[in-house]
Amino acid sequence: MKIGLVSLGCSKNLIDTQNALSFLKASGHVFVSDPRQADAIIVNTCGFIESAKQESINTILEMADYKAGRCKCLIAMGCLVQRYRKELEEELPEVDRFISIDEYRNMEQILNETLHSETICQKEIMLATEPYTAYLRIADGCSNHCTFCAIPLIRGKYYSVPFEEVLENARQLEAIGVKELNIIAQDSTMYGKDLYGRLRLHELLIELNKMDFHWIRVLYMYPDEIYDGLLDTMASLEKVIPYFDIPSQHGSDRILKLMNRRGRKQQILTTVRQIREKFADPILRTTVIVGFPSESEEDFRELMELTEQIRWDRLGAFAYSREEGTPAWRLPDQVDAEAAQKRLDELMRRQAEISLENNQRYLGRTIEVLVERKKSINSPYYQGRGWMHAPDDIDGHVFFTSDRPLRAGEFVKVEITKAEMYDLYGQLKD
Repeated sequence: MKIGLVSLGCSKNLIDTQNALSFLKASGHVFVSDPRQADAIIVNTCGFIESAKQESINTILEMADYKAGRCKCLIAMGCLVQRYRKELEEELPEVDRFISIDEYRNMEQILNETLHSETICQKEIMLATEPYTAYLRIADGCSNHCTFCAIPLIRGKYYSVPFEEVLENARQLEAIGVKELNIIAQDSTMYGKDLYGRLRLHELLIELNKMDFHWIRVLYMYPDEIYDGLLDTMASLEKVIPYFDIPSQHGSDRILKLMNRRGRKQQILTTVRQIREKFADPILRTTVIVGFPSESEEDFRELMELTEQIRWDRLGAFAYSREEGTPAWRLPDQVDAEAAQKRLDELMRRQAEISLENNQRYLGRTIEVLVERKKSINSPYYQGRGWMHAPDDIDGHVFFTSDRPLRAGEFVKVEITKAEMYDLYGQLKD
């Protein structure tokens, strides 16, 4: 059967998509990118914030239109289904089967039953990314209980993948030629504490560094859990790059307390200072929320002040999304949407200036770049990423010219001649 699969949401969701792909391939199905050619379509949904939920519903409805043609089966899975399955079953009769996250342990059986197939060969990893890059999930769920976040409602409490299982998953990625390994969890720095009574991310990095990867990047590192042993280990391992994705969420201690964040502004500043003391050229990325309930102009100014003090290389910001079932849903003094958007626009304008200023430091330098593709057929530029660019289309790219043909997944040296807000430009340096 020809299967079309749409994956929405974050990189953690992409791991679930990969599992579905692997089960489907083991059952003899093939995959098509054009939904008009699909016998069945699967949509892996996101249910994190309101805009993501609406995108998921719109995508399901869009895919349902293809049932008038070749497609005879539409399956919806993922976070939105986990959170709103009953409502979706009532409102979306176009969907033939919903698969919630708590059913994933039986995903192979469910897919075979729904698609009238059976497993005919051993399951092998099928990446939902390019073959040279992959995500390695070391934990799922979250026990931080930030008041704005629905993840615990969707994914449940935090649980680490057993140490040896993580290593075995990494070996499988190594065996199929992955060169860029991106470690993910809702909270990577908490890894191991629930299973072993201690934080073990640094021990995991030591073992991964022994494998045949070129870059190892850690995503989602909570500031209050970035411990000295982790920083010392990262600094000593040549394949682990100094990339720090630290969700700070705000710069006002009052708002951080209302968010139920464990760290405060000074701890964020201290963590960043420690990182910059240990690493010559670290990349600092964060995520923040504006317009949280009762956020005053003074609170927002504190967030702007923190942004100025740290000068993040990457900053993702979102206007607060009121999510039912979360503690923040019941908080008084909800901020007007127009005021929240105005603050968001101001923050992102300033961050754009900071990002441009930060990118200027690469001018004249030669950096290592992972080749992705030609920018376009007629373009003289190749597109790639430096170690400072995560593969989630948030951090930007490196565009560069080359006098010789290059292949995707190759590492090359590029001399940077131009720096823009997010992207760098240069030429191949032989």
